[in-house]
Amino acid sequence: MSPRWCLRSLRLLVFAVFSAAASNWLYLAKLSSVGSISEEETCEKLKGLIQRQVQMCKRNLEVMDSVRRGAQLAIEECQYQFRNRRWNCSTLDSLPVFGKVVTQGTREAAFVYAISSAGVAFAVTRACSSGELEKCGCDRTVHGVSPQGFQWSGCSDNIAYGVAFSQSFVDVRERSKGASSSRALMNLHNNEAGRKVGHALKEKFDGATEVEPRRVGSSRALVPRNAQFKPHTDEDLVYLEPSPDFCEQDVRSGVLGTRGRTCNKTSKAIDGCELLCCGRGFHTAQVELAERCSCKFHWCCFVKCRQCQRLVELHTCR
Repeated sequence: MSPRWCLRSLRLLVFAVFSAAASNWLYLAKLSSVGSISEEETCEKLKGLIQRQVQMCKRNLEVMDSVRRGAQLAIEECQYQFRNRRWNCSTLDSLPVFGKVVTQGTREAAFVYAISSAGVAFAVTRACSSGELEKCGCDRTVHGVSPQGFQWSGCSDNIAYGVAFSQSFVDVRERSKGASSSRALMNLHNNEAGRKVGHALKEKFDGATEVEPRRVGSSRALVPRNAQFKPHTDEDLVYLEPSPDFCEQDVRSGVLGTRGRTCNKTSKAIDGCELLCCGRGFHTAQVELAERCSCKFHWCCFVKCRQCQRLVELHTCR
């Protein structure tokens, strides 16, 4: 075994451990609430936080429930966006919640980091504007003059505070001593992209750019691996290595595989039985679905429906 190979393996191991720890705060999504006991006990006992996040928690305990909601929003949105793909954002009860897929520099990891960062920024922003937090409120800098000459001002979402808190809390691991590593650069880029284009991340996932680290002047930067591709922008997602196919179950990595998943027999896209089932074929069964039917509006004011049964064909991957 060559020294170069050993060094490369060690670096990959360090990056994997580093990256998993960086996303462990998403475990907050599993909690029903944060902040029900004293801040010292609460923050020290929260699973998945690194020490600097624990310190932030103690200084900003009232914000932590918004962070929890942001983590939940991120997971829910991820599962909705990827519900018809081989990797469907399934979560585990262990750390990291998405399994080892987030420890690799893949497109999926890029999306998880971006959507998580966006989720925290969104949840904290909404908490500010709704008056839940004492440290911030709505943004009153928005003002203007109407065509009739009336001056107006409003109480808009305090996006600046939400984004700033997300940067401080979510990015803290990457901005520590490992911030010069390729994976830290990738995570930081995707975190920021998520805060800028949270509503369009699914499209950014499909168009993500494969990058590699290069030294530019005195610092390291991520550049497209293929020189024919145009440079990515601050709003694009980037990744370092290809994704697995996610076809077969890999318990150690948290990959559930696609066996038993429902597929679309007529679709030629990724949700179709051919692609989703990875060429293994599929089972077809007749199942009875209960649904509301013959709904009528009654004055005043309710809708009454019958319960109808309907036979449908259900296709599941072998």
